[in-house]
Amino acid sequence: MNAANNRRETLLAFIPLCVLSASLFWVTSLIGAPRPHVILVMTDDQGWGQTSYYDHPDLKTPHLDAMARNGLRFDRFYAGASNCSPTRSTVMTGRSNDRTGVLDHGFPMRLQEKTVAQAMRNAGYTTAHFGKWHLNGLRGPGVPILGNDTHSPGAFGFEHWLSVTNFFDRDPLMSRMGKFERHQGDSSEIIVSEALKFVRAKKDGDEPLFIVIWYGSPHSPMIGSEEDRKKFAALPNGHQNHLAELVAMDRSVGALRAGLREMKIADNTLLWFNSDNGGLSGFGRETVGGLRGNKNAMYEGGLRVPGIIEWPAVIKKPRVTKYPAGTVDVFSTLAEVANLPPSSMLLPQDGTSLRPLFDAEIGSRKKPLAFRHRDRGVIIDNQFKLLSMGGKYELYDLNADKTESDNLIDKNPDVAQRLKKAYLSWNETVDASVAGKDYPTGKVDPNQPARRFWRDDEAYAPYLKELLGKPTESKNPKPKKTKAGNQKNNKKKNSKNSSSR
Repeated sequence: MNAANNRRETLLAFIPLCVLSASLFWVTSLIGAPRPHVILVMTDDQGWGQTSYYDHPDLKTPHLDAMARNGLRFDRFYAGASNCSPTRSTVMTGRSNDRTGVLDHGFPMRLQEKTVAQAMRNAGYTTAHFGKWHLNGLRGPGVPILGNDTHSPGAFGFEHWLSVTNFFDRDPLMSRMGKFERHQGDSSEIIVSEALKFVRAKKDGDEPLFIVIWYGSPHSPMIGSEEDRKKFAALPNGHQNHLAELVAMDRSVGALRAGLREMKIADNTLLWFNSDNGGLSGFGRETVGGLRGNKNAMYEGGLRVPGIIEWPAVIKKPRVTKYPAGTVDVFSTLAEVANLPPSSMLLPQDGTSLRPLFDAEIGSRKKPLAFRHRDRGVIIDNQFKLLSMGGKYELYDLNADKTESDNLIDKNPDVAQRLKKAYLSWNETVDASVAGKDYPTGKVDPNQPARRFWRDDEAYAPYLKELLGKPTESKNPKPKKTKAGNQKNNKKKNSKNSSSR
């Protein structure tokens, strides 16, 4: 009897363990592998055709080619807009740029937005930003971001940052959480090196990493190293510097991938690469791979950019996809990857998750890609693209007409009418967002700072000599509090310089 009771007690004690083990197995099966590290990498003004995997006649990008061979390469990847700050806002929010207040380059993103960095941080990720920011309302060549800037990377969810306000080049003066630091060398290689130092210091912690690396290349001023320029000695000087910057950028991608492998975290790191807008004019049609238009245009050459996602643990069958996707899909994709709560994202969202595409092709895109920039609009529904240009419409079949030379607006009225209706309906929701209807208060925060040049911001007055000169030593500033400007009063001043970034 005692033996039977002992067996019974042993069995009863074992049952909870079995249930617990089964539960853990179910949870592990549901969750899968540990949450990945996530690194988002974005170039500045790299055209769709500026890779050797698209057969650029002069430029070789062996490291991007290797990344593409090992991951998911997008043949139709779209920047959120046709210039930089608007696209950056789409990466951060998953929302069309006008919704966020970033109407053009240099506009500040509203603090009322919910960002992917905030969501990842709240989900237990360690967050960091390296490089160009350009979401704090400051225009002109990049300078260190002041520590008390109300719209710094820290204000939008980055716990650590080494950043500059805008585009930057060789030997940059940067800001590490408000402290100025002078760095020597190519800007792309510098920020990747700094990002890798950060990863090495944090990779063994309990938290996965969310890192954003935003290059300043190949944006002007283009200053390539003498060694990298030699590869293009037969080309004009401007071309030499432009392509040399891309060579250094590609080399930094190689260093990043090699560093992740060396630290044995490459397999479970989601590495996402793309450009912020179409390529620059003046460097040949090969810059945009023969597409129509360049940066600032709403044609494919202004919007379509290189795009690659590498995640060896999940993307096990590398391939090229023609699925139309873009920077507006980043937040939704990471929300699914990191199991973020729906409340992490501000509605409406314009993107969709690309996570199912990591496993296999998923057919046509269900949610059209829509764009609004400088009072021009675009909606892309798989093969068809409708443009709204000053009240006039153009329609193109992108499958049959890569160069957008055959306007089908009168030849295919049914498709034109369907897309026009879809665009106008979407556009109304953007108008509501611009007015602040998406926010709990139903209005835009009146303290939003002005779009302004950093030289005109009084907070930078104590540092003008250092920032405009060539100091040999970096200094740690004690900045005055940034004063938010009045957008109406600054409107005229900004409009006079609208072409400057």
